[in-house]
Amino acid sequence: MAIVWIAISVVLIAVELHHLAFFAMFGAAGAAAGAGVAAIAPTTIPLQIIVAAGVGSIGVLGVRPYVSRAFAHRGPAVRIGGVHGGLIAARGVTLDKVGPDDAGHVRILGERWLAVTGDGDPIPPETPVIVTNVVGTTLTVRAAEHY
Repeated sequence: MAIVWIAISVVLIAVELHHLAFFAMFGAAGAAAGAGVAAIAPTTIPLQIIVAAGVGSIGVLGVRPYVSRAFAHRGPAVRIGGVHGGLIAARGVTLDKVGPDDAGHVRILGERWLAVTGDGDPIPPETPVIVTNVVGTTLTVRAAEHY
């Protein structure tokens, strides 16, 4: 029976890696606890189920809120989910003058990007900016109120 619990745990970990909602992670922990009970007492299936459900419930109800809050505090400037959509709302700083018609450069997460402004006003060098759009490899930015 321990093999079944381990298989359930592996499947739940795969689900968690895909969704990152912090539910399946605690289900996987419960399944792993059930596998531990199954390794010690293989004939106690009701006890295995109770332990798995208890550990999973404690994780979801007691630990998940703290884990979710820790990830929520990271904000959009830290998370980059891909070249186009993931750069939207990323924060950086202009390296030279960036205008609506004459492209300049910005540094975002340690990388130099070509950038233009979307509002028509030029942005001077060393100004904090926020990415508002991406077209190809050119970012559209606006000046940030607070960096």
